[in-house]
Amino acid sequence: MTNKMGTMPIPKLIMTMSLPAIISMMVQALYNFVDSLFVAQIGEEALKAVSLAFPIQLILISAFVGLGIGINSSVSRKLGEGDYKTAVNIAEHGYLLAFVLYIFVAILGVFFVDDFFSWFTKDPVVLSYGITYARIILIFSFGRILAQAGMSILQGSGEMKKPMVAQLIGAITNIVLDPIMIFGLFGFPKMGVAGAAIATVTAQFISMIYVFIVLFKGKNYIKLDLKNFKYQSSITKKILLVGLPAAIMQGLVAVMLTVLNKTLSNIDETAVAVLGIYYRLQSLVFMPVFGISQGTMPVIGYNFGAKNRDRLTGALKFSGLLAFSYMMLGFIVFQVFTEGLLMMFNSTPAMLSIGMVAFRRISLMFPLVAINIVISTSFQGMGKAHYSMIVTFLRQIIILLPLASFLGNTYSLDALWYAFVVAEFLGLLLALYYYQSVYRQTLYKWDAVEV
Repeated sequence: MTNKMGTMPIPKLIMTMSLPAIISMMVQALYNFVDSLFVAQIGEEALKAVSLAFPIQLILISAFVGLGIGINSSVSRKLGEGDYKTAVNIAEHGYLLAFVLYIFVAILGVFFVDDFFSWFTKDPVVLSYGITYARIILIFSFGRILAQAGMSILQGSGEMKKPMVAQLIGAITNIVLDPIMIFGLFGFPKMGVAGAAIATVTAQFISMIYVFIVLFKGKNYIKLDLKNFKYQSSITKKILLVGLPAAIMQGLVAVMLTVLNKTLSNIDETAVAVLGIYYRLQSLVFMPVFGISQGTMPVIGYNFGAKNRDRLTGALKFSGLLAFSYMMLGFIVFQVFTEGLLMMFNSTPAMLSIGMVAFRRISLMFPLVAINIVISTSFQGMGKAHYSMIVTFLRQIIILLPLASFLGNTYSLDALWYAFVVAEFLGLLLALYYYQSVYRQTLYKWDAVEV
């Protein structure tokens, strides 16, 4: 069977692959955004609690996104090599790893949530809200983790529409259930912050059921049959070789945000709520770019496996142009409509004062982020995710955190936000250096193949 990732013209292919992924990623961003939007109506304490819980959610996201990237990249490269049987076996191993991952996340939810929140605040209301919300999200995370594993299998084979439908099912369910469970509508008890968490995990469970039906009963390029599954440690290693660096890379964002929240809480606790709002809005801005990268990654992986340099670089260039153009639009929105964005979350005058400056300064990095994300995607698609991990570690930990602490404590809170821009610029320089190295050592040596 001919796969479109090796034959369809690059612009059409990237658009075909990316549009469903963009919708999927936007829908995924709605989970946290909608929760925060409704939670903000409860009060500033509730918003602070959900903001403090965000790094924990990022740990969860980093784990299942990392695993998903490992599955996606491994499946697409094997299909590019023409090895369908191994591609299916990789997909089945992906589900086994997803279940093991859930066990670790659930343990985190049971034993470590209380100490995490106590590190940031002594406010009993914020503590109660935050611990309740995070514990429910983590203990019942199996829906999100197993659904993501299945969607990554589909994406790795070039199937983008069904993952999009899965995300839509989850998001629409979450949007409908949030006000019902938070405010107690239609006979449901009023559960507040706990209701937001219950609505989210319920939606994720329903999304997981749909993915199971598609993978095991639907008509797909890859169809699973666990009756003949045989565990092979070599396949697990192949998935983790790409997935672990990607997970660590995503997890570094959680570490960065945790330490940054601590730095901000020592300067002005209101800034923690502002940063929480920013990251909810940032997810909506960044997710289309992540969608472009999700649509591009299997194309890069497939053509890396097929040793087709021209299609690989063509996909990278076209997706980079798309991402950069979109992020310029995001930059304009954050610069022009700053107050309106903040007021969506019932911002107090103090939050407005801090947020107007923060949003406009942080958003200066948006065009740089677009290129960084696309280059990182190329590393992951080629099975060289460790380069992405190194760049992220440098950007988020080595540069951003010390610089933010220095600027915030030496100068002012307003100055702190410039650390984001400096870190992104230096990270981009390193990413470009690594890509040139890969091109010279590997891609340049391949024979030219007609696109």
